Order: sequence, then C-alpha cells, then structure tokens
Amino acid sequence: MFFIANHPIYNHPLPEGHRFPMLKYELLPKQLLHEGTAEFTDFYSPDIIDLSLVHAVHSTSYVKALTELTLDAKAIRSIGFPLSAALVERELRIAQGTVAGCNHALEYGIAFNIAGGTHHAFSDRGEAFCLLNDQAIAAQYLIDQKKCQKIFIVDLDVHQGNGTAEIFQNNAEVITFSMHGQSNYPFRKETSDYDIPLPDKTDDSTYLTILQETLPELLNIHRPDFVFYLAGVDILGTDKLGKLGCTLEGCKARDSYVLSLCKSFGIPVQVSMGGGYSPAIKTIIEAHANTYRVARGLY
Repeated sequence: MFFIANHPIYNHPLPEGHRFPMLKYELLPKQLLHEGTAEFTDFYSPDIIDLSLVHAVHSTSYVKALTELTLDAKAIRSIGFPLSAALVERELRIAQGTVAGCNHALEYGIAFNIAGGTHHAFSDRGEAFCLLNDQAIAAQYLIDQKKCQKIFIVDLDVHQGNGTAEIFQNNAEVITFSMHGQSNYPFRKETSDYDIPLPDKTDDSTYLTILQETLPELLNIHRPDFVFYLAGVDILGTDKLGKLGCTLEGCKARDSYVLSLCKSFGIPVQVSMGGGYSPAIKTIIEAHANTYRVARGLY
C-alpha cells in the first residue's frame, strides 16, 4: 500500500527566473498517475503540523521569527525564497507529510513525500531552500513517541546534509549518513556520524560500489528500526547545482539498492525527494519518478 504526501501548496509561486524548479511538485504527481505508478488513493494531503513537534528540533526563537515573518533580511537571503505566510504554511505541511508518512511506513514498510528532504535547515536557521528540517522533525517525533529507539538517516542528495548533522550531533539515537559531492555546497561542512565526500564527476559504477561497500555494514552495526532516505536526484551529471557524473540509470540503480536493502533488513523507510536541478524539467521528473517505480516493484 503506497502513501505519498502531497498538497497543492507544494508548488509555491516564485519570482520569474528563480533557479528553483518548483514546477516539479505539480508535474511529478501527474506523471505518477498518468503512467499508473500511483493511484489517487495513494495520495495524502497533509495538514499543518503541530508546532510542538517543530519545537522539538528547531529553536523557539527561530520558529517564532519564521511563523511571524520577522526573520531579518540576511536570514531570508540564506533561505533563498521570498518569505511569506504561504511559504511557511508550505513548510509546515511538508513536515506533517513526513511525520504522517512515518506512521504509515511503520505499518506498511514505506512512505513518500513528494517534497521534503530539507536537510539544510539547522536547529536555529534555514539555508538553501530549506526552512524546516522535515526528516529531522519526523525522526525526533518517532523517538519522543517511543515508536522507535534507533534511527538511521541515509542522505544521498549531492549536497551534504549539514542541518541534519548539526541537529543530531549529540544524539546517539539518530545516526546520520551523508554521501555527497566533496566540492559542492555547503563549502563549510558539518560532521555527520558518517560522511563520504565524492570527487567531481564520480560515475555510476564508482558511486554504486562505494554505497554497496558501506551501507549494509552500517545497517548491520547499528541495526536501526527506522530509515529515512533522502533521494536527491542532483547526483546526475546534468545537474546545474551538482558536480557528480551519474546517469538516470545509475540514479535509479541507487534507489533500487537502498530500498531493496531496507526491505531485506525489514526496516521501515520514509522517502523524501530532495534536490534536482537539471536544466530540462523532464529529466528531473524522470529521475524522481524512477524512485517510485522502483518502490512499486518492491512493495
């Protein structure tokens, strides 16, 4: 049984010429429905999250400034989106979509969020198109509600999950793993529990070999009872904001490997889509859709 968090507010209007491909949040669900990978009944429309869950991860002062729209100009520039009530509502719904997905995954094995993967949101600030860290909020929710005891975050976006690393730097219940481009943003990296920086133009074979040599061992060591998977498709060689050299086929093979591994270990997994900035929107949609196609075959 599929669960895909999605809401019309995900496709937030931006100034003309903005480099963030917001249109993908409208097109991806349409593609999944068109090809039969998903059905209308698979989609869940998230409400606004209870702020107490947000406060468990983000500082009170930051959440207050965000929700009251009083962030200073520098903080807004760091986020990269014009601040508005609609943008904040969008983030609050995305976070709830990930939290709700966790409950579904615990019962059925897997859940998705069309958006999310906002791993550059720190405990006290936002950065790089990320205001609130959806997977961090959901991970803390699972721990606080005693639904899980050990959580593993698999971040395979091309950019290091710096906000997630900072949030859980002193939390032994949440293990952070980030495999990313070494010369990509953020140029000042945080320290995850496990970081694998990759050189520019890393190809499919090298990427998959490193992942296959690393991830099973870490899952064996830590034996988590829940996995969050950030399935960024900005590892593609075509990506404007990435520097790796993976193909669509390699990206799909990555997703197949991670999700197959989670299933073989019997670990529930929540998937947030993360980044993707290839010049052609069809490339972004194809790469993201592959994640769902792989999962449909497995689950």
